[in-house]
Amino acid sequence: MGIYLNPGNEQFMASVNSELYVDKTELIGYTNSRIGKDRPLICSSRPRRFGKTMAVTMLAAYYSRGCSSENLFEGLRISQNKFFRQHLNKYNVIFLDIQWMYGNALEEMKRNSSVRIVSYIQEQVIAELKKEYPECVQDADISLPSVLANINVSTKEQFVIIIDEWDCLFREDKNNEKLQKEYINLLRGLFKGTPSGAFLKLAYITGILPIKKYGTQSALNNFREHTMISPRQMAEFVGFTEEEVRVLCKEHDMPFEEMQRWYDGYFLGGAGHVYSPNSVIEAVDSREFGNYWSGTETYESLMMYIAMDFDGLRQMVVDMLGNRRCMIDVESFQNDIISFNSADDVVTLLIHMGYLAYDNKTKEVFIPNEEVRGAFLRAVKNDGWDEVMRAVNASEDVYLL
Repeated sequence: MGIYLNPGNEQFMASVNSELYVDKTELIGYTNSRIGKDRPLICSSRPRRFGKTMAVTMLAAYYSRGCSSENLFEGLRISQNKFFRQHLNKYNVIFLDIQWMYGNALEEMKRNSSVRIVSYIQEQVIAELKKEYPECVQDADISLPSVLANINVSTKEQFVIIIDEWDCLFREDKNNEKLQKEYINLLRGLFKGTPSGAFLKLAYITGILPIKKYGTQSALNNFREHTMISPRQMAEFVGFTEEEVRVLCKEHDMPFEEMQRWYDGYFLGGAGHVYSPNSVIEAVDSREFGNYWSGTETYESLMMYIAMDFDGLRQMVVDMLGNRRCMIDVESFQNDIISFNSADDVVTLLIHMGYLAYDNKTKEVFIPNEEVRGAFLRAVKNDGWDEVMRAVNASEDVYLL
C-alpha cells in the first residue's frame, strides 16, 4: 500500500462512518460497466464541494489491491449489485490528487529551482512502482506512461488510474502554457495510444472544468465526459437528489421547504432536482441555513470579465438576479478560464463552477437558489456596481408585479 499506488480505504471509511453520510455507491455500478469496453475512460466535471473527492476515495477503496473493503461496503447499495465482488479490490490503482501534488511540487521548487511540476508528479509515482516492480523499472526511467507500458509487457498487469482535480494546473497556473502542454502530453501518454490501451483497465478523472479544448478538438477526446451541462448517466451522482434531501430533513427534523429554497435549483436530466451536497450537510450539521459556499479567487477574477460587458453580459447578470432566464450557446467554450471571446463563454464557465444552472432542453441559464444568488449580490455590491444594484432592485420589482 502506498500514497499513489494501491492506496488504502481509510478516507472513504471516515466518510461512511459519518453521521450524515449519503450512499452514492451505485456509481461503482456505472464504472464497472465500462471495464472491458472500448473506452473505459470517464471524466466527471462538477463544481467544488459537489462530492468529487468522496467519489474518487470511494472508487479507490473499492478497486485497490492495497486494502480489503468488503466489510466497508457491506450494507451499502452497491453490495446488492450482482457484479459487486467481481471487481472488489482486484486491481492495481494509481491515485493522483493533482491539487495536493501541485502544492508539494511548488514547495520542492523553493528548495530546488530545477524541479519541474509534471516531472515531479511522474517521479513520485515511478518511485512507488519501482518498489513494487523492481525488475520492470529502471533508475533512469522518467516517463510514467512508458513505465506502465513496460510493466504491462512484462507482467500483463493492468491499472485503474484515478485522478482528482485533473484541471488544477489550468486553474492555478492559468497563464503557464508550457506547463499545461507538458501536462496534457502526460495525460495523452496515459490515456491515448495503443500502449495505454494495453495497460489501462479503467480511468476516472474529476475536475471543475471539462477536458481542455484546443480549437475545436479536445486534447483527450476519447473520454466519456459528464458535466453540469450534460451529466448523462452520472446525473444522480453529481449532488444530492430531492429524495435524499427529504430523507435527511426528516431524520434531522429540518424544514424541507427552506432547504429547497436555499440549495435546490440545479435540474439535471435523469436525476431531477439536484442540491449542493456540502451546503445541505453543513445546514443539517449546524441546524442553520446560510451561505456555506464561499466565494473563490477564480470567481472573483471573473468579475472583471463581467465588468467588461461582453455582448451585454452585465445586463444578463441583472436579468438573472431579477429571477429571469437567459438563452446562451455553450458550445464555443474552450474549457479554461482565460479563453473568453463572448458572454456565452463566461456564462458557460459559471455553469461548470456551479454559480449558474442550465436547462439543457430550453438552452437557458439561471441562478439556481438563494445561496448562489447571495454570492452574486455580494460580489456585485463589493465591486461597486451601484447602478447594477439599482437595476437589480428595479428588475425584481417588475418581476414581482
